[in-house]
Amino acid sequence: MHELSLASAIVDTVERHAEGRPVRAISLRVGALRQVVPESLEFYVEIVGRDTVCEGARLELEVVPALLACCGVEWEPPSFRCPRCGGGGKVVAGDEFMVESIDVGGRSTEPNRPKEDAACIART
Repeated sequence: MHELSLASAIVDTVERHAEGRPVRAISLRVGALRQVVPESLEFYVEIVGRDTVCEGARLELEVVPALLACCGVEWEPPSFRCPRCGGGGKVVAGDEFMVESIDVGGRSTEPNRPKEDAACIART
């Protein structure tokens, strides 16, 4: 059920950067360690995105495999213990959760306003 709060965060982020333009696609990078169920996330983005610029947007989800490191060795779970020293490994990849890009089109339904920050990653 945590997908509902994730969907809300996605829609909020996309709305800030879409500048009122309708969003056709939302590309996400989600790490395997986030334990996100893609179908649930798509469902909740559809629900939360109703009556927003995200309504009808396609969700493109890239799942990043988990990767751990220790003692100069990298490995994938299920083990979180270093195969060399038995210590706990550091997560190198697999805990990401980010909106990578948005595909927007059409004209804004909002008045012109300055971009909020340089991290706007919208593609037109």
